[in-house]
Amino acid sequence: MSEEFKIEIINPEKSFFVKEDVIEAVIPAFEGEMGILKDHISFISFLKPGLIKIYSKSGEDKFYLEDGIVEFKKNNLSILTSSISNLKDLDKSKLQDLLKIAEEQSNKNDINDQSKYLADQKIEVLKSLN
Repeated sequence: MSEEFKIEIINPEKSFFVKEDVIEAVIPAFEGEMGILKDHISFISFLKPGLIKIYSKSGEDKFYLEDGIVEFKKNNLSILTSSISNLKDLDKSKLQDLLKIAEEQSNKNDINDQSKYLADQKIEVLKSLN
């Protein structure tokens, strides 16, 4: 019996990533990091800044995202996000740029608690990638 499920990541421009032989996906949900396997219970959740790790028969893929919504239903994992990057495409200078922007957001005087939390999450993840 197959242990695989399908994942699709969609951003505003296009269908960013599709894979049908996924064995496990790890996502940064607001509830905490979630591991998804075939036949996981259906759910919908918001995503916080973090890494998506996808393990499949054809290899491993990692992405950095800043926000999004995730749904798992009938062995289909759908992720909608406005900001996602393949870790293979993020060089040191791009990471430094993203980190600088997040630090500037976090240090604003008029920032609300939710925005401060999200900026701090970005900083933590980006520093771990350096």
